Amino acid sequence: MNVADFDYDLPAEYIAQTPAEPRDSAKLLRLDRQTGALSHHLFTDIVDMLEARDVLVLNNTRVLPARLNAVKATTGGKVEILLLKRLTDRRWRAVVGARNVRRGMRLNIPESEVFCVVVEELEMSQRLLEFSRPVRELLAKRGEMPLPPYIRKRLVDSERYQTVYSEIEGSAAAPTAGLHFTAELFRKLGRKGVEIALCTLHIGLDTFQPVTVERVRDHKIHSEYATLDQHNAEIINEARRAGGRIIAVGTTSARTLETAAILAAGGDPAKPKPNTQRERAQPLLAFEADTSLFIFPGYRWRAVDAMITNFHLPRSTLMMMLSAFVGREALLDAYETAKLMNYRFYSFGDAMFIT
Repeated sequence: MNVADFDYDLPAEYIAQTPAEPRDSAKLLRLDRQTGALSHHLFTDIVDMLEARDVLVLNNTRVLPARLNAVKATTGGKVEILLLKRLTDRRWRAVVGARNVRRGMRLNIPESEVFCVVVEELEMSQRLLEFSRPVRELLAKRGEMPLPPYIRKRLVDSERYQTVYSEIEGSAAAPTAGLHFTAELFRKLGRKGVEIALCTLHIGLDTFQPVTVERVRDHKIHSEYATLDQHNAEIINEARRAGGRIIAVGTTSARTLETAAILAAGGDPAKPKPNTQRERAQPLLAFEADTSLFIFPGYRWRAVDAMITNFHLPRSTLMMMLSAFVGREALLDAYETAKLMNYRFYSFGDAMFIT
């Protein structure tokens, strides 16, 4: 299977530049996996589509204002730094946006006394950086929200690139399927008997890294920190025993749930094998680890019954994951219908509910 199999044409006018206002006013395309039927709604209609004992699994990660402007100490050349993963209080894995950023080079942060040194050159534009001091205070003052490059308009309120339930800082991007939820929507769902479970997956490099290989199997997906604690694992396991659906809000929640299921069966998320009915029946395992689970067609789902997701970039690992869930042709057909109906795509765009 080739990466080109997950390509589609999207004119620029379909790419949402601003978030829906209010959040839950976005469009919602429902796709039935069994029949292929499509129906058109508003996101607020999700309340009517969920049932008591269903569990929404939310990724409560919070986006770091992780984009910093820097200059080379020797030449004054501009460098853009995107912090991806904190390794220690002062060491970070990062992407640098400039040429010839070499090991040993010092990068100064303007209008501050903080600088960093390139400790190691990693693959492509990644670097291991060591700062002169912990950067939490610096990010609060100088950090910018790392909006995707296809969003050209300035975001006036940075909280609109955070979910209303964001809690634990660590992501380089937002879990965008969750941007549509509001506090009032959660109150309505609670009154209906829909349960909420939380997980954490800090979104990292693969959000920004294009898939450059020809064959899907040759792509090396980067690991991301994920955790599902015992309390939330029990909420999910009890719902499964009671016949409720496990609904992943976003591909990051889906990746976390499937990692938990593979670990519960004694498997390795980096090398998932075809699952069995016995695996499906096993309770999910609470865990805290980096996951390198790569889901593409041929994968057999263990935990997720339905998914809420946005419309994703062509040729991306997220298109591959959704194709594994619903089928490649059905997904691409749904995307073409969404274009005909003027849905908005990508991070600030509209949503799908795949059942």
